[in-house]
Amino acid sequence: MSIDFEPFVISFKLAGITTALLFFISLPLSWYLSQTRSKLKPVIEAVTALPIVLPPTVLGFYILYALSYNSPVGAFFEEQLGIKLVFTFTGLVIASCFYSLPFMVQPLQAGFESVSKNMIEASYISGKGKMQTLFRVVLPNIKPSVMTAIIVTFAHTVGEFGVVLMVGGSMPGETKVASVAIYEFVEIMDYKAAHIYSAIMVVISFLVLLSVYIFNYKHKNRVFGGAK
Repeated sequence: MSIDFEPFVISFKLAGITTALLFFISLPLSWYLSQTRSKLKPVIEAVTALPIVLPPTVLGFYILYALSYNSPVGAFFEEQLGIKLVFTFTGLVIASCFYSLPFMVQPLQAGFESVSKNMIEASYISGKGKMQTLFRVVLPNIKPSVMTAIIVTFAHTVGEFGVVLMVGGSMPGETKVASVAIYEFVEIMDYKAAHIYSAIMVVISFLVLLSVYIFNYKHKNRVFGGAK
């Protein structure tokens, strides 16, 4: 059988855009959570982590409602901007950003919290502002955390199913991602096609995770090797 790679292209496009957006959204949020002593910190962390524990159908339902014409947000975008958010690629990106948020925030926050407070204070004392300290001092020292956040977020988005199916449906060339294609093959009992598509996803997921572990392994060896 000939393999239609379009669902994989859409999946990778969705994952790439979502990962890029979440990196810039999560960077200030993760930095704030790592530095603040506010009593609201546990509340913000809990809200951020909700997509991990919520069933995708629950999260997908509320996102679907929020983006639909029946909600003020969906109505505003459709009436004022002419942008339909439900069953479109744009809606998929928004839904994916909500669903994959903790997979970007938590590794970055852990990386920021691992940086020595003395290093940060020394940067401030030397005259660097908060933004300079973040980009010139902190980020270069948490490369493994940054790499983990980016790659895991990308891989998690590629493998999304419940949320993307509810918000995006299965529009060929628009919202039909690889996971939805596999589901449809199973529905019509085309197990051969489902097996091929699933095997491709397994290989991709393995290579993504392998790259994370290899990068972190090499980074640790450089750090500890240089310290000898």
